[in-house]
Amino acid sequence: MRLLVINIALALALSHCAFAQEDTTQLTFRDKFMPTGVRLGTDALSIARNFYDDAFKGWEVSADVDFNRYFLALEYGKWSRDYVNENSTGYSSDYSNEGRYWRAGVDVNFLLKDPERNMFFLGLRYGRSVFSETYVITDVDDRWGSLAETYYNNDVAARWFELTTGIKVRMFSWFWMGYTARFKFGLKTGETPTMLPHDVPGYGRTDKESYWGFNYQLMFRIPIREHPPLSFKKKK
Repeated sequence: MRLLVINIALALALSHCAFAQEDTTQLTFRDKFMPTGVRLGTDALSIARNFYDDAFKGWEVSADVDFNRYFLALEYGKWSRDYVNENSTGYSSDYSNEGRYWRAGVDVNFLLKDPERNMFFLGLRYGRSVFSETYVITDVDDRWGSLAETYYNNDVAARWFELTTGIKVRMFSWFWMGYTARFKFGLKTGETPTMLPHDVPGYGRTDKESYWGFNYQLMFRIPIREHPPLSFKKKK
């Protein structure tokens, strides 16, 4: 939460500076609403996590397109998790899930005068996920032997919202890097008569009313047309 508050404060300060400037060039309809390029990327942290976290498998890809200072953002991913718990008494539990998710929303850039078109942004996302999960409990009794129960949910739908903030920086030519911090909230899931959902792909554990997420993106920009000239100049 502290990171989100700091970034919001910085965004408000930058916004104040932007409105304190005089627009000396009238932006045309083409400048305001015609995209100049599309960025395609992937989350490096999700890829790395496949190698150091045995319980996680997944990936995420993203894209955004600019409309002046506003960016339409789309993200799509897949993840699965597998938790195994065993003890010396013979009791064990095995939870696994698998699903896909997507997010869509808008980012607002507050670096209006940067000639490199780097981004410091605040945004909002709407997320959806469809997933299946299984929970197997096994217990060993001296009299009755091994007892097992299996619970499952199939094709569960879930939705949530996110507040986002972060930076995207042009490293050279077509290659960009950046991070996105996410404050996730408002999770709702469909009916599950067998058991309560435990982990939602794209969101996380369901026993939390809100959840923090973090992505580190590697991106490639495909240009569509030249950027319009910067049009802001300080008042005299």
